[in-house]
Amino acid sequence: MALEIATIPCLDDNYAFLAHDTATGATALIDAPEAGPIMAFLDETGWLLSDVFLTHHHGDHVQGLADILARFPARVTGAAADVPRLPALDVTVKEGDRVEIGSVEGRVIDVSGHTQGHIAFYFPDARAAFTADSLMALGCGRVFEGTMPQMHDSLQKLAALPEDTLIFSGHEYTAANGKFALTIDPDNPDLISRVRSVDAATAEGTPTVPSTLAEELATNPFLRADDPAIQAHLGMEDADPVDVFVEIRTRKNNF
Repeated sequence: MALEIATIPCLDDNYAFLAHDTATGATALIDAPEAGPIMAFLDETGWLLSDVFLTHHHGDHVQGLADILARFPARVTGAAADVPRLPALDVTVKEGDRVEIGSVEGRVIDVSGHTQGHIAFYFPDARAAFTADSLMALGCGRVFEGTMPQMHDSLQKLAALPEDTLIFSGHEYTAANGKFALTIDPDNPDLISRVRSVDAATAEGTPTVPSTLAEELATNPFLRADDPAIQAHLGMEDADPVDVFVEIRTRKNNF
């Protein structure tokens, strides 16, 4: 693997990620929910923090940044479209722009919907996508600022990545998402099996993030709005997948 990636639990249910390029020693932090656990991991490993990549402006993804930078100065990258709401940035990016962690190259994907200006970072050689609150394990983020069609479009961009891509999402919501998914796709054997595995991992305190894109394509109802079985279950046979997605997201909002 081109990057060594550590999953750092933060706050009640957030995740931050540290991605370390073993070839150069460069290390990037993706989102900064809470300084303490992140700094403790850096101290333990001796990894040198070179970059911070911010996915969006919500406090539970940026509020630890100031304390981290006070001890570990690093270059901060975030969306040009969200400069007024993000902490001070050294680098601004938009969809298609290149980012690097040492010798490992990635690109920026605009995944607006949860917020306007939400971005994801995809590193093909590492088979890793940091999606925060866009595509999540067995779910997707609530649509706060964008539109439902915009969120559907953002998820379709991520769904088009190689199926062996690891999806590093921003929260440990998988068990709750699984319970909802079963109300939408109750006869899906892959989903039933995955929910059992997730429940067992959650009971043991084991993170269920990352997941693979293949798992999400097989079990995540928000990526399956074109599936005839889901459409039939919702009484929306042959409906536009965007309309089906809207129905699924609306049901999740009220679940």
